[in-house]
Amino acid sequence: MARLLTPAATADALADVLRAGLDPENCPQRSALAVPGGGELLLMPAASASYAGVKIVGVAPGNPARGLPRITGSYLLLDGPTLRPLALLDGAALTTLRTPAVSALALRHLAPAGRPLRLVLFGSGPQAYGHLEATLAVRELAEVVVVARGAEGAERLAAHARSLGPRARTGTAKDVADADLVICCTTAREPLFDGRLVGQGATVVAVGSHEPTARETDTALVRRAAVYVESRAAALREAGDLLVPEAEGGGTPSGSWGTIGPGHITGTLADLVAGRMPPPGRSQSCPQLFKSVGMAWEDLAVAVALFEAAGASSAT
Repeated sequence: MARLLTPAATADALADVLRAGLDPENCPQRSALAVPGGGELLLMPAASASYAGVKIVGVAPGNPARGLPRITGSYLLLDGPTLRPLALLDGAALTTLRTPAVSALALRHLAPAGRPLRLVLFGSGPQAYGHLEATLAVRELAEVVVVARGAEGAERLAAHARSLGPRARTGTAKDVADADLVICCTTAREPLFDGRLVGQGATVVAVGSHEPTARETDTALVRRAAVYVESRAAALREAGDLLVPEAEGGGTPSGSWGTIGPGHITGTLADLVAGRMPPPGRSQSCPQLFKSVGMAWEDLAVAVALFEAAGASSAT
């Protein structure tokens, strides 16, 4: 897949679908089925005039201890008019390509431009590697600081980052204080850092969870930030980074967190791509937070781009 589509080309495919008029608010919901033993089966269908598709994903938290991938699955791409199967793709690999591309598209519009940036990257798994390369496709990086639970994994990713050009080292959550970009690609269920430390000119991307009770960022950051999402409806169903702070408000009109709610969302990815939201200026007065939960329209857009690229290159 990586040979067929670069991170930049994948982000372009997502932008093209939005510019063509797709409304993520109308995208089908993700279906989730708890599997005995602690796993979860996810079903993500989507359709357009020309294509349809469905991703079946297994999330098995116990797999890493068995030496197996945490995410498994497949993507079935169909011809739209006839529903004839066209391709079967590896679902985990598709997700590893798609999710960083969504973040890269958001960063094109939200991240500071015109100067090398300092990135603090939380996580050391496949999504962290993908986000590093996708970020380098849209912004120049002066330094990468990797923060991860495992020291060996963090150092491996830092070494990989150095091989791509930027300075890189391992660090701690306090490094967010000097970051231009903070990207969270973890399985954390509780905040990874103190949101009060994030600079007002920084951009934060959180992609690790689609569960309403799990989050990577804290209430302090959400309350301070201009918040962008893929879809308001999806975020308000699944984005624990927003739903937990809203619940903490407890409905208290004058409470310290009372300003967090559905109206706290500044805009969507479609708003940014269409130019309905002005890009943040150099003197922005608050952090920019992009919270992604992953959506089926994104999988379809990337699967179609891969299928068409494979045909153009005579790949099978």
